Amino acid sequence: MSELFLYWPEFLTVVVVHFLAVASPGPDFAVILRQSLCASSRSGVWTAVGIGSGILVHVTYSLLGLGILIAQSTTAFTVLKVLGAAYLLWVGWQCLKAKPSDEESVDDISQDRDVNAATAWKAWRLGFLTNVLNAKATLFFVSLFSVVISPETPVWIQGFYGAWMTVMTGLWFVGLALFLSRGQVRAFFRKISHWIERVTGVALIALAGKLATASQG
Repeated sequence: MSELFLYWPEFLTVVVVHFLAVASPGPDFAVILRQSLCASSRSGVWTAVGIGSGILVHVTYSLLGLGILIAQSTTAFTVLKVLGAAYLLWVGWQCLKAKPSDEESVDDISQDRDVNAATAWKAWRLGFLTNVLNAKATLFFVSLFSVVISPETPVWIQGFYGAWMTVMTGLWFVGLALFLSRGQVRAFFRKISHWIERVTGVALIALAGKLATASQG
């Protein structure tokens, strides 16, 4: 493990660059916002875990060198863009169809929505697919592993970087989900939850358009 300390400047750079990327608003943030405020804390947390799992996929193909092939292949990149954009459009359309909830107490709403919320599997899948099908995330990890991280850095240390980013991404979004699903926060947004879903839908559709027009350069 002592060898790891030799790469602490590089690791610090990875930490900062990754944090800035994770904290930037995007599809991941949009689905966490929707799941936490309009579904349940359980859905929000499992969606966050799914997003973290998606990072592991990006890290794995980057370590194997497949990320560069995807980024350089016009066909592969276009397919990934189309799939990602189509998925975001579908999720956005589902959000646009949200209807006002009945006037109930916060406790009743929380209980009812927890019962009717998406299963853990569906919530995890939403987060996972939202992250994995994001072509911009592919470009980010390709750039990270080819520019920020030196090719001479041992593979096991690069793997450590990847594990760090996977765990930290999951924890960031789990924390965000737990905060947004707090009783006080949900109570504040309760009456406009359907508008939050609709705005999220518009944002996801806009992000889908942005993703569909993303370039490899």
